[in-house]
Amino acid sequence: MATVPSAAPSRHRISVDAFHQMGEAGILGPKDRVELIDGEIIDMSPIGVLHAAIVDALARHFGRRAGESVFVRCQNPLRLDDISEPEPDIAILRPRADFYTTAHPGPADVVLVIEVADTSLAYDLGTKVPLYARHGIPEVWVIDAATRRTRVFRQPAMSRDGGRPAGSGYAEEVSVEPHEPVSCAGVVDDAGGCVVVELARLLPPVVTP
Repeated sequence: MATVPSAAPSRHRISVDAFHQMGEAGILGPKDRVELIDGEIIDMSPIGVLHAAIVDALARHFGRRAGESVFVRCQNPLRLDDISEPEPDIAILRPRADFYTTAHPGPADVVLVIEVADTSLAYDLGTKVPLYARHGIPEVWVIDAATRRTRVFRQPAMSRDGGRPAGSGYAEEVSVEPHEPVSCAGVVDDAGGCVVVELARLLPPVVTP
């Protein structure tokens, strides 16, 4: 008797609208830390003390230095398309006339995304950075909470005609140590200079056992 090959199970992907409806219906509650990635609901890691401190320090720093030139949002939705709505730790956004009261920001609104990773480092680098690249997010920083080292990704690979992003990578990737300055060209202070971040100056030194 011939063996019938088994088909791989298909995944049922949901839309951002359906994701929101689950929240409105109480299926997803306020305590559920989840985000929608490529149509799949992903549990987010609990926020540790160091993770929270780094996010707070960066938000305070950008808020003070960049002033009214950008919006600084922490752990709020970013709608990339109809099936992906991540919640980056920090999103630096362009000013918008509606002050983001009528719709969540989209890729065109973003200047910089920052993810702070403790237990989620592999996920942030392997899933979220390629996702941001595919949607043309111009710059992404991934900060390893344990070492304070920052991986900086710039220039999403574009198609030959200069249109939509061509793949899931960035043309430029650099690693920045905590004592080294890093800046984003799109985030400027009142004098027109780039807002510089040096984690070693914003937080106490890394304690090694």
